[in-house]
This record gives sequence, structure tokens and C-alpha cells, in this order.
Amino acid sequence: MVRADAGRPRRRGDQGGAAAGGGRYPQLWPPFLKGADGADLGAAYFHATNRGKRSVAIDFETAEGQAAIRALVLRSDVLIENFKVGGLKKHGLDFESLKALNPRLVYCSIPGFGQDGPYAPRAGYDFLVQGMGGIMDLTGEPEGEPQKVGVAFADIFTGLYATVGILAALRRREATGEGGHVDMALLDTQVSVLANQAMNYLASARAPKRMGNAHPNIVPYQVFPCADGYFIAAVGNDGQFARFCAVLGAPELAQEADFSTNPERVAHRAALVPQLSALTAAFRRDDLLAALEKQGVPAGPINTVPQVFEDPHVIHRGLKVNLPEAGSGTVPAVASPIVLDGERQVAKSASPRLGADTQKVLAALKRTLPYR
Repeated sequence: MVRADAGRPRRRGDQGGAAAGGGRYPQLWPPFLKGADGADLGAAYFHATNRGKRSVAIDFETAEGQAAIRALVLRSDVLIENFKVGGLKKHGLDFESLKALNPRLVYCSIPGFGQDGPYAPRAGYDFLVQGMGGIMDLTGEPEGEPQKVGVAFADIFTGLYATVGILAALRRREATGEGGHVDMALLDTQVSVLANQAMNYLASARAPKRMGNAHPNIVPYQVFPCADGYFIAAVGNDGQFARFCAVLGAPELAQEADFSTNPERVAHRAALVPQLSALTAAFRRDDLLAALEKQGVPAGPINTVPQVFEDPHVIHRGLKVNLPEAGSGTVPAVASPIVLDGERQVAKSASPRLGADTQKVLAALKRTLPYR
């Protein structure tokens, strides 16, 4: 696989898609890591996105660099790039140019706004796309300002959908013998993952609004107060609601006509939620969670990030790992969520030092596919 942004310092305005991945920008964002040998390993952000890779730094604005990329393409199945539309064509590294070189190549472009349309020339950034794509207008308290999601939501989802598109193109190649161009866009992805909120609007012509931690289609499905903090109740059906009320000491609530079914609870949300909040506030959180779990009512805590990695289930599932690093030390990392035939999928190494594999890879190319 070739990633056409890896390692090359960019001038401002070069970037056209996700702000994570190769290149120098993520290396400038603290916090930073040190290797066992004292070497600067760069930013944690860089290590969140590049584990298990090799790093080859090539300046493809030079003829030699362009030749090296073409040599890599000849022996590659997939190329991923996230430059502004047209940014690679002047270097002969666009899809049409490289398809002529390797017709089996799957070429995936991930700019902010796709290969066509009025916004195609713009640089795209996750934060801007969250605003443009509607998710911020749905996130936050009703009377507060719109909020972005706490991680790079559009970036991450676009990467996941890009993986699906690449795999589909590879599968099609098995039948046709030809690769193809996967045209991804941050904005396309953000709109597509509006999910039920998009359908709520398309079905009703009413714009959904920010509801804080409440759910537009289910009640009670939100954060509630306890005597010592907050917890989440995710009551998904009428039977769970009856058991929820019983644990709270108010079984009669589930029998009231206005609250007996979910559609009624949604319609009478404003009357029900304050009553439930007054009841939950009398309990200590862990006591209430234990009682709800015993009765099969979905509920849970709101963990900090440190508490996530201290959680016994997270520990048991092996989601925190230490990956070997070139300096004979290790770098902490999060494992893949994929478990295949009982085996957790984990990168074999930490993120590479920038450009660490350049000489080895280019030397191999010269031996097998001379490119000068």
C-alpha cells in the first residue's frame, strides 16, 4: 500500500482531508513521547494513527521522488491520498496517470469534499465538516452553543468508510481484473452518519434540535442525577421501563396512561423526566447501577478516560497494549476493536520514526524495479 502524503512536509493549504496520519503536522501537536533511548518519538496524535506502519519520506515534487512513487505503485494494490482535488495531477500522480501504469491499482482519495461539486477545491477539516454536516447542531444542551464531538468524528468515520470502499474495490477486482477510484469525502460521510436524525427530518420535515443527553425517539434514554454524581439510563422498551420504575420505588409510574408506552413517554417527556430525576437523585450511583443490573435494566456510569482503561472489562479484553519501538522500548497504544477467531488484532509495532524506512525501501525498489 502507498500513502501519498506520508513523510513530506507540506506547505500551508496543501492538505485536503483528514488532519491525522502521515506528514509533519501531527508531529507538532502535544503531548509528545520519548523513546527508551531518549530520542524524540513525536506526538501522541501521530502514534494514534500510524502504528504498525513503515515510514518512507519522499519529496514527490522532484523527478526522482515521482519516479519512486511510480515504482511503489507498480508493486502496490492500494494507494491512499488526502490532497486537495487536482493537487497530485501536476505531478503525474493522479488516478488516471497511475491507472495507466497499474490498471489493478485501487486508488482512494480522501479530501474534504470529494472530487466534484462546488466545494471540491476547498481544504477540509474535521471541525469544519462537523459544523457543515449537521452533527454539531444536534450536539449540546438545547439552550447552549453547538458542540463538536470530543474526537475527530468525521475523520474517523471517513477512514472507516474508506476501508469498506477499498475492500469492495479489491473484491470487485477479483472478478474484473481492474482496480478503481474510491472517492471519499469528509462531508459525504458526516451527512451519511446523521443516521436516524436524518431520517427523522426526511420523514417529518421537522428539523431535529439539540437535546443534550436525551434521545429524540426513546424515553427515558439519557443522563440522570444521583446523590453522588450522574449515570446513564438506556431504557429501550416498556418492560424495562416498568422494572426501572420498580427499582426506583415508584412502580405506579409505569401504569399511568401517559407513560405506559414509549410513544406516550416521548410525547410526555417534559412531565416524566423531572419525576424520574427526583427519584434517582435519592440513590448513590453504584448502588443504583447494581440494582438496575440485577433487574436487567440497561444503565451505566460515565467514565473518565483514565477510568476507561482501569475498567476490568476493558482490561480483560486487552484494549490497552504496549507496542515495541525501534529504540528497544515500547509505546502504549489502543488495540483494534476487531477480534478474529478469538484473536485480538494488534499492530506488530509502534509508529515508525518519520522516514525510518526510506533508504531500505528505496534500495529494494532500485534492485527490483529501477526507477531512475
